[in-house]
Amino acid sequence: MVDWKQKVNSFNRNVKLFMLANVLIQTGMGVFIVMYNLYIKELGMPETVNGKVISMTALATAIMLIPAGFLSDKFGRKWLIVGGAVFGGMTLFYRSLVITETPMVYVAFLTGLFMAFVQVSGVPFLAENSTAKERVHMFSMHFALMTIANVIGSLLGGIVADVLQVILSMSAVEAIRWSLLTGAVVFTIGLFPLFKLQTTVPKIEPNREIYKAPSNRPDDSLKRNLILIFHFSFASLLIGFGSGLVIPYLNLYFANRFDSSNAFIGLILSLGSAMTAVAMLIGPLLVKRIGKVRALIVFQFLSIPFLLLTAYTTSLTLASLGFLIRQALMNAGNPIQSAVAMEIVADKYKGLANSINQTVFQVGWATMGPVAAGLVMTFGSYWGYSYTFSITACLYVCSSTYYYFIFSKRKLADE
Repeated sequence: MVDWKQKVNSFNRNVKLFMLANVLIQTGMGVFIVMYNLYIKELGMPETVNGKVISMTALATAIMLIPAGFLSDKFGRKWLIVGGAVFGGMTLFYRSLVITETPMVYVAFLTGLFMAFVQVSGVPFLAENSTAKERVHMFSMHFALMTIANVIGSLLGGIVADVLQVILSMSAVEAIRWSLLTGAVVFTIGLFPLFKLQTTVPKIEPNREIYKAPSNRPDDSLKRNLILIFHFSFASLLIGFGSGLVIPYLNLYFANRFDSSNAFIGLILSLGSAMTAVAMLIGPLLVKRIGKVRALIVFQFLSIPFLLLTAYTTSLTLASLGFLIRQALMNAGNPIQSAVAMEIVADKYKGLANSINQTVFQVGWATMGPVAAGLVMTFGSYWGYSYTFSITACLYVCSSTYYYFIFSKRKLADE
């Protein structure tokens, strides 16, 4: 706790303002993640509308991530974050009021488009406003706060809707609409800290390569940085393939294999988010002992036995335990991976690196959905999920091994 207090106090004003803004923005988005599909359902629309809204949001984000990364590197992070958040917030207000299918789908596309600017620019902005020694703690705090804010938003949306419906006797549609508007207001409050951000000159931190050859600055070369980005992105693609097989279907896994109630599924997924946040905060302790790359590999490899436990057990208790520990261990490595990427890639390519990394992850996630569904339909609720979880374990092993052999010499020598 003393270590954390010292690190947090050392964060500069930009980092603290951005984290405050991010908590409010993610809380607002958390309301929409949970309540918007219920809003569509209460309006009497078919399930296909929900599918279209989700698909269009994801498609827009995927399309815009790489261009947003280029723009972020060229014009600076602050105003892209502010602009994306302002227009994204406007789309949330509109989505809270619209009641017909076509504008719902179009405005969902716009939400994904504008939020891509916030999503891409955030990590590079934090990296440019911190030192290498701060980054593991800073990214761990950042990702943990995002997770916690989404959980708070999810709870807030349901509580507001239920209170309005029970106490004020509103219809379900009206109660959910006011819940969505509450989320949009919380999101909008998050804009105020963003306007107070200072535009800073990116810090260029010395590393071993620059001191060896300061005249030619090899870390700034386009070729070298593209090669690094490729390696990061390939490892992320493998993780995306694995996650896409498992994560979207965890609620169905518990429902189909164990006939779990909706309340239990909601509880276990919420506990998974809570454990993820805790693990992210513990991550820097391991980094301090064994270094960033080793810590990332340890977290990913330790998660695999628990993934396989979840795959093959017939006990709900063991499945829940395996899910919670795997969720915590695997996600604890995300801040560490971001810290390593932001150290190795030159400042002027940080936005591009982050955008490509997120794009390939989403591609992996999107393409494996039909594969997972097909395996479960073909082999049933036991062997279908067993096969998908086992394939995911193999992909995680491949990604972690590839990452270690590519980056171990480069980073372990520095550490």
